Amino acid sequence: MTSAIASERSASQSVCVSQKGTVVLFGEVLADIFPDRTVLGGAPFNVARHLKAFGQNPVLITRLGNDALRDEVLSVMLQNGMETLGVQSNNSYPTGQVKVHIEEGGHRFEILPLQAYDFIHSGVVRMAALSVHPVLVYFGTLAQRHETSRRALKALLRSTGAVKFLDINLRAPWYDEKTLRTSLANADIVKLNDGELDELTEMLDLPGNDAHERVKGLMNQFDLDHVMVTCGEKGAWQVNRNGKKVEVGIKNPVTELVDTVGAGDGFASVCILGELKRWPVRKTLERANAFAAAICAIRGAVPDDGDFYQPFIREWVV
Repeated sequence: MTSAIASERSASQSVCVSQKGTVVLFGEVLADIFPDRTVLGGAPFNVARHLKAFGQNPVLITRLGNDALRDEVLSVMLQNGMETLGVQSNNSYPTGQVKVHIEEGGHRFEILPLQAYDFIHSGVVRMAALSVHPVLVYFGTLAQRHETSRRALKALLRSTGAVKFLDINLRAPWYDEKTLRTSLANADIVKLNDGELDELTEMLDLPGNDAHERVKGLMNQFDLDHVMVTCGEKGAWQVNRNGKKVEVGIKNPVTELVDTVGAGDGFASVCILGELKRWPVRKTLERANAFAAAICAIRGAVPDDGDFYQPFIREWVV
């Protein structure tokens, strides 16, 4: 076992984060299993890879099986200079997998139950968090589908005063109202898409006659600092604690769409970068839109070549 892997045997004000500091990302690593290939992904893993490429210090907290996919994940992390101290190992359950079924009219994704990321160990999580002193914690909903990982996330969130960034990725059937309410109650910043806002509106009975009013209702109910809503090719918008809305379109639309896989993860990573760098809201949204659009022009959620990031790094002076 690689020594960098942690195992069970090892044991109301506006938010603001430092420009220098660690971002902890909690949750799943998933391997999309196609008939002819395997593609690594999972929102926390994708966001962590983007942040590292942008020169930040992400620490991914997850759990992998004792299998070939674990070796592949660690190899990718080490090749990209990513920290592995938050990666746990499990002999009982496999590294997270999604079976991709090729059907008439497209693909059907089957997120398998009882995977290693469902059993993240809370004691090891707490020790990892205390050792790195994060300034921001990123988490989602999929990795909370099992009680064990829910406890681990709870331990993580309680162990730090860092800003909490909730990325709502609703993957049926792996979410419920209780999980969403608990997640929102623990969040400072929320990112979701317009379809997910519609689902939350129905599930939580959000007040208001339009999306803006419903987001304000969501923020008031859960005492959120700001909420970002992505709208695909229409752009994105954000509402802050005072109810002010900032809306931006996509300046350079995708001319040749390859796929939209990982566009939301790309958007989230730049929003986190904007928090770290303290960019103005409009600039953050514009840059997040631009990066997400660029992701839509390549195959997969993360580029194979690190040169992909260089134009953004130069323009943004990252």
